[in-house]
This record gives sequence, structure tokens and C-alpha cells, in this order.
Amino acid sequence: GCVWSVGFSPNGEQIVSGGDDGTVRVWDAESGTQSMELAGHDGRVLSVGFSPDGLKIVSGGEDGTVRIWDVASGKQAAQLEGNNGSVRSVGFSPDGAKLVSGGADGIVHIWDAASRQLTAALVGHAGTVLSVGFSPDGAQVVSGGEDSTVRVWDVASGAQVAQLAGHEGWVLSVGFSPDGRQIVSGGDDST
Repeated sequence: GCVWSVGFSPNGEQIVSGGDDGTVRVWDAESGTQSMELAGHDGRVLSVGFSPDGLKIVSGGEDGTVRIWDVASGKQAAQLEGNNGSVRSVGFSPDGAKLVSGGADGIVHIWDAASRQLTAALVGHAGTVLSVGFSPDGAQVVSGGEDSTVRVWDVASGAQVAQLAGHEGWVLSVGFSPDGRQIVSGGDDST
């Protein structure tokens, strides 16, 4: 089946993947051998990523859950519920204190990584949120969705600070530049 999402650990020694079989897999980057299989999602795992310290993995899936995994033990540390429908994109803030998720409910969810509590539900997209990510300083989140828009949100206030138009189809991927001054997006309109 498909592998929907991959990412390196911060030290580059491990790779995480999520796919059609509902598992999160951890691989040794040098040898390419699988070192861990994390099972728990009911359905495809659509997004995965390591925490900045490399000690945790976050995953989001078709089952509507965001899960946090402990890399050392290979056990699920938390299951975050609050998304209504599949979770298409997840990620840690640069300091590891927060998580962001977006999915079929059209809402960008901000979570406290330590307490596992939902701290903000950012409403504005019309349709599925397909990609989310934090700015390098963690103060903003960018999101892209089926509504052909890229939106920028202030994490502290939950306010939408920008709506960027220009795509003529779904916005499939978004991200900030390393200095946080620019945003890049890609869509199904070939741009």
C-alpha cells in the first residue's frame, strides 16, 4: 500500500513513516532496516513527524485521532481526540510544546503537548485542511486546504492574520521558510 508520510528524526539517525496499513514504522536511516512498528490507528496513517528532541512521534490518521508515541518504549503515550473526521496533517512546534493538526473537519487544532489538551480550534477553511505547519519561532501556523486558500494563524490569540489566494485547486502542502518571512505552497493546480 501507499506510504503517506515520512520524516527524519532531528539527529538524522531514524526515519518515521505512516501508511495504508495503519501502522507507524521507525527505520534505521543508515541500514534501512525497520526498528519499530507502532500499531493503534484504525485506518491509514496520513501524517507523521518526530518531536524536536526526537523522543516522541506524532501521527494522524483516517480514524480521526492524533497519537503521540514514545520512541524509547515504542508505546503510545497519548491519543488526542477532537478532530471530526480524518486527520490529514500533524506536526510539533519547534520547541516541542505544542502540536498542530488539520483534517476533514476544516479546523486547525492546536494542542498542548504536555497536558494533551486542545488549546485552540481555528476555524476559517471551507473544506478539508490538507497541510499544516508551525513557523520557525512557533508563533504562527500556516494551513492549506481544499478551499484553495493558504491561511496564517497567530498561535497565542487564535486569530487568522492572513488569507492568501492564488491557487485554483486544493492546497496540498504548505511551509514556512527558515527565517519565517516567506511561505511556500503547492497544489493540485500544478503550482
